[in-house]
Amino acid sequence: MNTAHRKPLPGTSLDWFDARAAVDAIKPGAYAGLPYTSRVHAENLVRRCDPALLTDALVQLIERRRDLDFPWFPARVVCHDILGQTALVDLAGLRDAIADKGGDPALINPVVPTQLIVDHSLAVEYGGYDKNAFAKNRAVEDRRNEDRFHFIDWTKKAFKNVDVIPPGNGIMHQINLERMSPVVHAQDGVAFPDTLVGTDSHTPHVDALGVIAIGVGGLEAESVMLGRASWMRLPDIIGVELTGRPQPGITATDVVLALTEFLRKEKVVGAYVEFYGEGASALTLGDRATISNMTPEFGATAAMFYIDGQTIDYLRLTGREDAQVKLVETYAKAAGLWADDLAAAQYERTLSFDLSSVVRNMAGPSNPHKRLPTSALAERGIAGAWEDVPGQMPDGAVIIAAITSCTNTSNPRNVIAAGLIARNANARGLTRRPWVKSSLAPGSKAVQLYLEEAGLLPELEKLGFGIVAFACTTCNGMSGALDPAIQQEIIDRDLYATAVLSGNRNFDGRIHPYAKQAFLASPPLVVAYAIAGTVRFDIEKDALGHDADGKPVTLKDIWPSDAEIDAIVASSVKPEHFRKVYEPMFRFAASGGGKISPLYDWRAQSTYIRRPPYWEGALAGERTLTGMRPLAVLGDNITTDHLSPSNAILLDSAAGEYLARMGLPEEDFNSYATHRGDHLTAQRATFANPKLVNEMAVVDGQVKQGSLARLEPDGTVMRMWETIETYMERKQPLIIVAGADYGQGSSRDWAAKGVRLAGVEAIAAEGFERIHRTNLIGMGVLPLEFKPGTNRKTLAIDGTETFDVIGTRTPRADLTLVIHRRDGERVEVPVTCRLDTAEEVSIYEAGGVLQRFAQDFLESSQAA
Repeated sequence: MNTAHRKPLPGTSLDWFDARAAVDAIKPGAYAGLPYTSRVHAENLVRRCDPALLTDALVQLIERRRDLDFPWFPARVVCHDILGQTALVDLAGLRDAIADKGGDPALINPVVPTQLIVDHSLAVEYGGYDKNAFAKNRAVEDRRNEDRFHFIDWTKKAFKNVDVIPPGNGIMHQINLERMSPVVHAQDGVAFPDTLVGTDSHTPHVDALGVIAIGVGGLEAESVMLGRASWMRLPDIIGVELTGRPQPGITATDVVLALTEFLRKEKVVGAYVEFYGEGASALTLGDRATISNMTPEFGATAAMFYIDGQTIDYLRLTGREDAQVKLVETYAKAAGLWADDLAAAQYERTLSFDLSSVVRNMAGPSNPHKRLPTSALAERGIAGAWEDVPGQMPDGAVIIAAITSCTNTSNPRNVIAAGLIARNANARGLTRRPWVKSSLAPGSKAVQLYLEEAGLLPELEKLGFGIVAFACTTCNGMSGALDPAIQQEIIDRDLYATAVLSGNRNFDGRIHPYAKQAFLASPPLVVAYAIAGTVRFDIEKDALGHDADGKPVTLKDIWPSDAEIDAIVASSVKPEHFRKVYEPMFRFAASGGGKISPLYDWRAQSTYIRRPPYWEGALAGERTLTGMRPLAVLGDNITTDHLSPSNAILLDSAAGEYLARMGLPEEDFNSYATHRGDHLTAQRATFANPKLVNEMAVVDGQVKQGSLARLEPDGTVMRMWETIETYMERKQPLIIVAGADYGQGSSRDWAAKGVRLAGVEAIAAEGFERIHRTNLIGMGVLPLEFKPGTNRKTLAIDGTETFDVIGTRTPRADLTLVIHRRDGERVEVPVTCRLDTAEEVSIYEAGGVLQRFAQDFLESSQAA
């Protein structure tokens, strides 16, 4: 820690680092014009940066330059159990690799405090109409995940600096917002801003508190855990002025779906967005969190709000200690992070959004940025009159209605609104349609307490929205099995079945294999669609049902007023709810320790946890970047769900067949996500999405959708996994050719691990999503970007070619992609090397993050 610019923080016994003084010493008055993001980074640099680099690094912030890398040292790493577990599996494997080379494995530990929350493992096998759903779902979770939970329990004891929140307690982002983030740390006598990286793309949820928190892949998180700086260049920082106020009856979900559409169109991809203005100041912290949560959906890296009175009110509401609340206010005002001090902040680009323009919205049917006003469903051909045939599901049937995800359940107004609409529906005699699998899965146990306080939990339970879990559930594709009779009817009648959920992602195939598409909606709308039972329905006009007198009941008849929602939030959501939940939880989380072997005893028959292979075999060999054959030729918007799906494993899939051979019963196959600690299972998920369109998979002149590839030079269209297996046996290096926005969606390290293990050495695309690009580099896969105007179509790539890459790999260098066509023609195509920093070049050349760390660790040990 540096000592320059360290001074006492008035009114406390702590010191702080005055970034304003450091910046203004370089350019007087410059700090006043810095955006919030730059101020936090400036403090981080002043406190942690090598003094020899400090001035040049601060100049990057002051002059808005992007020619030099500068370091960022996040204060924490937060993980969910899928990527967090796989990161710790990698570290356990790294310990083995170090021990094999004669090093001390016990020295391999996270240097940065790491918090792991088990929240991605629970499937909704029992819906919210089963009064014992929570206990039953938890029992299934424990049975299916015994291997995983055994390993996670070992990590808590074997690694230093790892705290674990066990299953059944909530969602990482909501727990982070409601308790884990102090907003301002007090450590070793110094106050400084909370900053973190998280192994989930929705980590920016806590940006609402003024905390820079970004989603990273598991591999980048591992690098930060091990004490390395996250090297970066100054991102685009875009100011978004929010004006006006939402109209009556408009929820935060409606606002964020409209903002997501707006910001996608404004191309904020990769940027840090900072919200300000009168509209921003009037938003509650819960509303801000709903907006920040969907940062990846509008393509940004972070979505920041400043610290102000709303922040302080929220910290008090969620039961933070008085001294901590005072520290946050004192520090924010001293450091220029308080709203009033940011009036002169300047942005290279500003946007304006009028909150009063927002109408009641949904998003769908396939993308979270495809906003759909509820009033427009009929116009779009989705809603419409349907004949209610007794004993038969309608086309457009809503088979899943889920109040799920921290996006909305961290916002008391949204949850209370759902409870009130349930109460009003019950009073009018309305019921859930029998084919709807309904569920309520809050991200915090505090939600249960305030719903009980308000008398609304029984009302939700009566409609089938009892609490099934405190976990991600349906939002993460863990919607569980359907009633077999309902599933069979969907198959037999080839129904267009759908899901409606209060989550943040609705990509095709994500929510459930038999829900052809999905719509995002506010919690009260989820309840309404469970009553309607179909999306072929005008939710704004048509009758949801009839009351005891035979009178039609419409949505407006049961929609609560804003005044009633606000009154119940004010009377029912209390600090003691949050204290009662979190104080015992965090005492337990930090109670690990005890003597245990530093090396994990890998279970030979496990399909969940297996020693990773990243230091041996083909992965330890040289990547030649010559003679590469395409594994896939893909279009735009390929998501990490296409690359490595997270939903349920079906018996006829490659992974399902493998699990059956390993002796697992089909009902316990679990999801792809839960098996990512075992590379033998997870490899078989590579490109396993049934909605994949590989342009090489041509049958009878038509591109066939599915997990398919074409083996070359044989020309045989086969299932993707068999193609990969054959290429692995041949030791054939591979390439993937793709369109724009490759790798968007969840920060899924297996989307990079899977292709690397398959033998993919490079990916040539028109553009990359930020997190996935860093994951590729972390696995030693070279990202190459076509120059504007050049793509797979202009190059007439059909998959029969082989490819070489020529040139010296330096940050963003021009390289040459050499295409060898089947007829002997040779084409040289300039491409940009998307190793953006010297650190990324170093990681790539070493073979990846883990290989690089092992090399450095052994070299430093020998030097010592």
